[in-house]
Amino acid sequence: MSKASRISETPATALLKSRGVVFSEHPYEYLEHGGALHSAEVLGLDPFAVVKTLVMQDDKAAPLLVLMHGNRSVSTKNLARQIGAKSVEPCKPEVANRHSGYLVGGTSPFGTRREMPVYVQRTVLELPRIWLNGGRRGYLIGIEPRVLTDILGARPVDCALPL
Repeated sequence: MSKASRISETPATALLKSRGVVFSEHPYEYLEHGGALHSAEVLGLDPFAVVKTLVMQDDKAAPLLVLMHGNRSVSTKNLARQIGAKSVEPCKPEVANRHSGYLVGGTSPFGTRREMPVYVQRTVLELPRIWLNGGRRGYLIGIEPRVLTDILGARPVDCALPL
C-alpha cells in the first residue's frame, strides 16, 4: 500500500492531482496552537520553508489569503498599503473556517470553499521547495513554490516581520 493511498484525499490534494502537480505528503502529530513552528520541528524542516496560510480580511470585510514563512509574522499595515486597502486584519477563526472550508490549523490555500485573492511573501517564491498545509490538521505537503503562482495566481508582497 503506497503512502499516498493511506492518507485520505482533501480538496487541496484533489485540486493538485487534477492539475498534475507533484507533491510529497508529510503527516505529523497536530498540536493545538503549535502552528508552523511545531510542524517544522517534528518534521525536521526549516521553519522558514514551512509556509503558513492565513485567512485575513480587508477594511470591507473581503477575505484574502496570505502565505507567510512559518517563522515570520505579517505586517498588516505593509500588506494593506501594497494591496490598496485601508486596513487588513486576521479573520476570527469561525469566519476563517467559513471562508476557506478548512479548520484553522488545517487551512490550505488550495481547494478553498470560496475563491479569494492570494498574496505570498516574495521571499517564499525564492525557496527551492516549500511545505504547507494539505487541507487537514497534522498534514503538510511539499511543493515547488512556483505552484503558488501557477495554480493560485498568488501575488508577491513584502510584508514579513520577525516573530
